[in-house]
Amino acid sequence: MSAEQAAPLYARQTLTSNKSRAAIFKGAKAVIAEVGNYQSNIADIALRAQVSKATIYNQFADKAEMMECLVEAEVIRLTDLALSASSRQEALYLLSKEISQDLALRKLVESDPLDIAKLVTITPHLTWVLVHQGIAKVFGADSATLGVILRWLIGQISSPITQEESLQQAKRLSATLFS
Repeated sequence: MSAEQAAPLYARQTLTSNKSRAAIFKGAKAVIAEVGNYQSNIADIALRAQVSKATIYNQFADKAEMMECLVEAEVIRLTDLALSASSRQEALYLLSKEISQDLALRKLVESDPLDIAKLVTITPHLTWVLVHQGIAKVFGADSATLGVILRWLIGQISSPITQEESLQQAKRLSATLFS
């Protein structure tokens, strides 16, 4: 497999399409938050994103590729957010808050439980490689510590917590793992 093939789908796209992609991903998340993945369609996503269906199909081969790229873009966004934190504790809090408060994830848990089960199953898929790389980049810890962090965050997909709980748990986890 070449380096090009090993790169996540989202990362292989050109920078010139970033504005359209950002609008498409925002529109897709909004539609998914309302109706779930299976009930969403390209026409509704295009309308919400304020782009044409042709623009979406110029960016992605099909809805499945668009959704895979959306997940990869979210992993990159969350990694960047955590890297901007002033401490590991703040990074844990920001990640927890974003995952627990994500309306599209909430709807997917309700409407598409099999997809959520696939999403949270750690595999050698390139998206999971990206997740592991992101967590390692943010926390720079050993694999056991990274596994604890990853599982804590995954748990919040199906059992979200409040912002206050995110803060308290991030404090405890940080004190336990990084002291």
